[in-house]
Amino acid sequence: MEQMISGHTRLAALFAKPARHSISPAMHNLSFSENDVDAVYLAFDVEPENLATSIESIRTLDMLGVNLSMPHKMAAVPLVDELSPAAALIGAINTIVNDNGHLIGHNTDGIGFMRALSAIDVSVIGETITVIGAGGAATAIISQAALDGVKNIQVFNRKDAFYPVIDVKLQEIAQQTGCNITLQDLADDPALADALNKSQLLVNATGVGMKPNESESPLKDTSLLRPTLAVYDVIYNPRETQLLKDAKAAGAKTANGLSMLLYQGAAAFELWTGKEMPVEKVRALIEIL
Repeated sequence: MEQMISGHTRLAALFAKPARHSISPAMHNLSFSENDVDAVYLAFDVEPENLATSIESIRTLDMLGVNLSMPHKMAAVPLVDELSPAAALIGAINTIVNDNGHLIGHNTDGIGFMRALSAIDVSVIGETITVIGAGGAATAIISQAALDGVKNIQVFNRKDAFYPVIDVKLQEIAQQTGCNITLQDLADDPALADALNKSQLLVNATGVGMKPNESESPLKDTSLLRPTLAVYDVIYNPRETQLLKDAKAAGAKTANGLSMLLYQGAAAFELWTGKEMPVEKVRALIEIL
């Protein structure tokens, strides 16, 4: 990964708060080196009140672009010049590409998720899937799945104050993509059982099961799992959540959120450079970080 910094070296970065814990610099700097791209990637803690000036610096400094993480994904939308179709649908961006001063906002989270499914030979195009959760990660997954041609998406979420807002957003996605999307109460056990019986994939897009609560699972009834129901958990710490342990015991194909992180980064890298991220080398690196 030794690389000389020159007067021609371009900058890419992460804007987030906090940003220092991110593994994105390791992913992208390895990828720049492997592809002989004269660029470096740094992580910056950006306060919300400084986001607009930080994004303007992409133009000022002629950066390749940036990744965005919490709390900036939605706030950055009106600060770019153009949105990709997926980003417009989701209403949030995680990648900005600098096209000669024209800033284009993308959301590669859903792209990363769909690539992660392909990596474990799970195809859901034209099929039915069930998603638990309806936050930012879930919305990106649902939007990209709908754009790519998933036929039915059954979403389950707690019936809290945001439930009606979620319902409106999901119907907007359904209308724009032609996908059949339903929202139901996660507490409705018979409805969840029926949904999983009809599904080829279950996605946990919540934080249930994340450290330090590794023993928790969003799915209480493990009898609903089966070999023909693939299970994807967006959590990657721990690498194997209780849900994934239960799914593996049932004979199902499983994957954790590290693959989504890897492939969303790969999509961003390709947007900036036009080159492919060396995903196997990057995977080997991030698995030990």
